[in-house]
Amino acid sequence: MKRAKAGGDDEGPRQNGAAGRRKGEQQKIDVDSTPCDFTADLQEDDNDPGLRREIRSKYRDLINSVQQNREDMLRPSNNKLTEVLEEANKLFKDVRQAREAALDAQLLVVATDLGKEKASQLFSEGTAFDPTAFAEHLLSFMGLNRLEGGDDEQQNGGAVDGYLPQDAWHRVARRAECCLRAAPSFHYMMGSFHAEPPPPKQRTERQRKAPGKEVKRIMPTQLKRMEGSHQEATEKEVERILGYLKSYYQDDPTSPISYYEFVIDPTSFSRTVENIFHTSFLIRDGLARMHLDNDKLPCIAPVEEGEVETGASLSRKQCIVSISPKIWKELIEAFDIRDTMIQPVNTQNE
Repeated sequence: MKRAKAGGDDEGPRQNGAAGRRKGEQQKIDVDSTPCDFTADLQEDDNDPGLRREIRSKYRDLINSVQQNREDMLRPSNNKLTEVLEEANKLFKDVRQAREAALDAQLLVVATDLGKEKASQLFSEGTAFDPTAFAEHLLSFMGLNRLEGGDDEQQNGGAVDGYLPQDAWHRVARRAECCLRAAPSFHYMMGSFHAEPPPPKQRTERQRKAPGKEVKRIMPTQLKRMEGSHQEATEKEVERILGYLKSYYQDDPTSPISYYEFVIDPTSFSRTVENIFHTSFLIRDGLARMHLDNDKLPCIAPVEEGEVETGASLSRKQCIVSISPKIWKELIEAFDIRDTMIQPVNTQNE
């Protein structure tokens, strides 16, 4: 069965062997355009084994020449290394296969090692940077006047003295402009502005305090008033809580007063903390005492006036009481506290 071509003509029967391939290539060349002819030529060059062998042979010759002529190439006046690199660049344009690329990389490694060794020899032969000579040339370029101060040369150990003109650094700047890409400088419309350094501040010597003498600190009047008012308010609150404690104790002296029921306010956590704080002053001053009942729970009771003086000489034990909103709620539920024993100040006034 015949297959129709794109142009409308019928294609003849296929032929086997080289004759069929040559005929197919001839037909393809006739149909394709000129760019396709160039692509076909490149493909033929890539697949040409003779050309591939020639490129690899040239790379090997360059590598051998670099290794054999290593001593000659290390000389400063010899440019053979540059010629080898230029020849390698020309060969690299025809590199198509991995083996050729590997030979190019091998040549590059050998040339790099040779260049590094050549540079180190140049450094060891005295071509390194000499800062002293550079400074001398720079001073000469800036216009150092060596005639001034000639009498002082012998005093300074033979060093050459002199002075630089005012535009010395401007000369260096103009010479360096061609080497640096700096932003163009701008000028002020009202002329240049030369900032002068601020005058030095005079140091005031402070009088040193005499050692061994205590210096009395002066407290501001407002702070004294605030401290006094807070202290008076605390003392009044402590006395008020002591009055509540004595009244509850006098109503029933035989039954102990629970510490938690006395200080906890079930309606306010902040007032509970304040009650604990002010009650601690009663314990500190010996106006109240705490003990454990049969259930190992803390109880509080006032101290009689006669017992205060005798109890003051006894050793007291102190502890830190911590409370949180969670513990406050748990204590309210555990002791079934419905009302506070220490009424707030506003409620009491009403």
